[in-house]
Amino acid sequence: MWGCSPWALLPPVYSVCTAAGLWAVYFLAVQDQKISPLSSQYRRRNGSFYAPYISIAGNFPPASCIFSEVMNLAAIVGFIIAVLRYLQLKHAIDKPWLNFASLVAFSIGCFGMTLVGNFQLFTQEMIHNLGTFMTFGLGTLFCWVQSYITLSVNLRNEGRKAGVIRFLLSAAITLCMILYFSLMSQRLHMHAARCQWALVMFFLTFLATFAIEFRHNRFDVVCTDNTGRPLSLSETHSQVCRYQADQL
Repeated sequence: MWGCSPWALLPPVYSVCTAAGLWAVYFLAVQDQKISPLSSQYRRRNGSFYAPYISIAGNFPPASCIFSEVMNLAAIVGFIIAVLRYLQLKHAIDKPWLNFASLVAFSIGCFGMTLVGNFQLFTQEMIHNLGTFMTFGLGTLFCWVQSYITLSVNLRNEGRKAGVIRFLLSAAITLCMILYFSLMSQRLHMHAARCQWALVMFFLTFLATFAIEFRHNRFDVVCTDNTGRPLSLSETHSQVCRYQADQL
């Protein structure tokens, strides 16, 4: 039998699969000689070998097809994780608005992921960059807010350990983002691309840490027969309690 909830698998599996998809896009773009490897020195030759930014790696087919699928799936499952996290904290947090604001911020960030994946950089640059700012900016805000919530709520007395890990990851994400934009403005594209990849990997690692709390929770969808008169809130709660008792 499981020692913890199977829902604990969702965040790490999501992070691993998303990272694997992005690296598949990278290696395919390198193989097709569209970008330079991250380990090389960036030199533009005869219009080929762009800097290995994630967006450029996913700009050319067939890598662009995989990139779109990865970003769309990452946005959908990421949104599901954010909703589950919201429900987990809904009755435990003393500042409900902060929990709701966190969900809204990450939801908009997930929409930004779909813009990044479906509007290639070299064809729809403005929309693509808007999606990038939404994903990185609101994603970073989400990480800091969740780090604070982790410490303040302290679920199962694990908030301090998990909170420290998340604050460190949030700081790493913020540092990578600052370096990314700074190096890119100085046209140090190879170093900027490395910072971008590190930023995304740190962010996926942050989301994987939700397994710490998810292992204590079970999320169920309850279906009730509503063919008769509408049920009151107390009657609905009674039906849910009976359903849970039957599951024991």
